[in-house]
Amino acid sequence: MTVTDRIDTETGDDPGLGGSVAPSRRRWSWLRVTGSVGPLGIATAVLWLSVIVLLPLAALTVTSFDEGWSGFWAAISAPAAVDALRITVLVSVIVALVNVVMGTLVAWVLVRDRFPGKGIVNALIDLPFALPTIVASIVLLALYGPQSPIDIHLSATQPGLVVALAFVTLPFVVRSVQPVLIEADKEVEQAALSLGADNWTTFRRIVLPTLAPSIISGGGLAFARAIGEYGSVVLIGGNIPRKTEMASQYIQKQIEIDRPVNAAAVSVALLVISFVTLLVLRLLAERSARKEQATR
Repeated sequence: MTVTDRIDTETGDDPGLGGSVAPSRRRWSWLRVTGSVGPLGIATAVLWLSVIVLLPLAALTVTSFDEGWSGFWAAISAPAAVDALRITVLVSVIVALVNVVMGTLVAWVLVRDRFPGKGIVNALIDLPFALPTIVASIVLLALYGPQSPIDIHLSATQPGLVVALAFVTLPFVVRSVQPVLIEADKEVEQAALSLGADNWTTFRRIVLPTLAPSIISGGGLAFARAIGEYGSVVLIGGNIPRKTEMASQYIQKQIEIDRPVNAAAVSVALLVISFVTLLVLRLLAERSARKEQATR
């Protein structure tokens, strides 16, 4: 057998036939598995993801359409549901914007400044992740409720919702910005300062573009967390319909009065909002990565 008679076993090319590829090999080449875990590892990961995430979401979506499209639309377009979704989105946007500013500032202080108790402050940032959110609501109610020791009364108000949600979402921005700030090139900042740029110009022209992807990511995650939050707002918010009732509280109310379709429909609306938010964040991250590779 000559060299021209051999068939490439990897690609199916037959040099003697003008390099044609075997149809069967070409048809199934996209199923080829590469990597360290192999087919069994991939199958296990997909199965676990399906059981934990995909199947519950599918069941929720099916339940929301038990009464057909008209029933679904009637559930999410009911005045009380619209008001709950509007308040939820509005408060969550405000919280995300507040945390974008304050979270970036906190990350900057933790990275660039030295002060007594810095390690304790750094550890406290993660406290909302570990603390049950209902405990946060109790603490905030004691601090800003009718018996406020500092004479600030935010109970049953939208500012109270903002404070509660800002508490539970602050770590998302801080922990997104902090590692990027640690890795930032300080020599470029020092060069700009030596050339006469003031601190604000240096931050706006040099530091901020570097931090922008992480700030946007942290703000988006804070928004996605805020729209589904329940525990931290259940007491401080007062659950007043069309004023301080969040979508999560509206969903619980629908379950309590035995309207599972309405609860599922509003849940799907929140799911869509969260999915769109995370999708936009993913696209922005990929775009930022492409720009960074292009500049290298």
